[in-house]
Amino acid sequence: MTIRFVWLTFFFVYAHIGWSQQMNGFELNNAIVPIDQILYGGPLKDGIPALDDPKFEKGKETALGFEREVLGIAINNVAKAYPLSILNYHEVVNDYFGDKGIVVTYCPLCGSGVAFKTKIAGENLSFGVSGLLYNSDVLLYDRQTHSLWSQLMSKAISGQYVGRTMETVPVFHGTWGTWLKKHPNTLVLSKQTGFQRDYSTTPYLGYEQSKSIYFPVSHADSSYHPKEKILGVSINGVHKAYPFSELKKVNSPELRDTIRGEPISILFDIESNSAELIYNGKLDHQSVTLFWFAWIAFHPNTAVYTE
Repeated sequence: MTIRFVWLTFFFVYAHIGWSQQMNGFELNNAIVPIDQILYGGPLKDGIPALDDPKFEKGKETALGFEREVLGIAINNVAKAYPLSILNYHEVVNDYFGDKGIVVTYCPLCGSGVAFKTKIAGENLSFGVSGLLYNSDVLLYDRQTHSLWSQLMSKAISGQYVGRTMETVPVFHGTWGTWLKKHPNTLVLSKQTGFQRDYSTTPYLGYEQSKSIYFPVSHADSSYHPKEKILGVSINGVHKAYPFSELKKVNSPELRDTIRGEPISILFDIESNSAELIYNGKLDHQSVTLFWFAWIAFHPNTAVYTE
C-alpha cells in the first residue's frame, strides 16, 4: 500500500509538472510570467482562426454602418479599417501595407486593439490565436517559432523569442463614420473572409455592459466600472490611464498633460467615443484603448487622470 501511495504521489506530481509546462501544444518551460496565470480561453490553438489573406473593399462602397466600431491604421498614405464585428470572430489579421508586414490584433475580452510590425530578426512573422490567455488578454503565437506573445505586453512571454518586444503602430479605435471622414479613401476589411460567420451578431452580447469578467486577473481595482473605456498611455516607463468618463468632463477636444515632464495631448472625440495620443507633435503608438480592468491588471501602479 505504501509503495502504491508513493508511486501515485510521484505520478501526479510528475504529471502536474509536465502538464504545467505545456498548454494547447505550447512549451512554457521558459515563460516569464507565472505559468499558473496562463489559462485556457476555451478554444484550441487556431480554434479562433486568424485572417491570413484579408480582402478589402472601398470604404465609400461599403454597407458598414457609420456607428460601427473599427480599428483604423494609416501608413504611407494607405488607410485601412478593420471592423470589430469581424475581429470579434478572428482576433488576428496578418496584413501588409506595401512591403511592411503588420499584424492587427483585437482582444474582445479586454476591448483592446493593438497593431504590430511583424519583422523580427529580419523576418516577417505571421501570427495565430493560441487559445491561451494571460490576465484575460489574448496570447498570440508566431507560426515560425511557436513563441507566445502577450498582446498588451507587446512581448514574447515564452518560446524562442521570449523577452523580445514588437513595435506597435498607431491605431484609431472608434466609429467607422469618424474614420471615413478622416480618411475618405480608406479601404475596409471585407466580410468575405472565407469563413462562415454571422458578422451581424456578436458572440459577446452584453459583455461590455456587465461588471463580470470571464477570467481571473492578477490585480483588480474598483475605482471604475471594469469595462470603463480608457486610453492607456506608456511613456518612458510611466503608465497613465485616461478614463473616457473623465475625458467627457473636459471642455475641450484636446487635453494637455505631462508624463514624467514630457508634454502630451489627448484628443478625445465624444461623437465617436475615441481618444488618441499626440506626442512629439504627432500621432503616437504608445497608447491603447481598452477596458479599465485590463489596464489595471497589467499596470497596477498606473497613474490616473481625473478631472
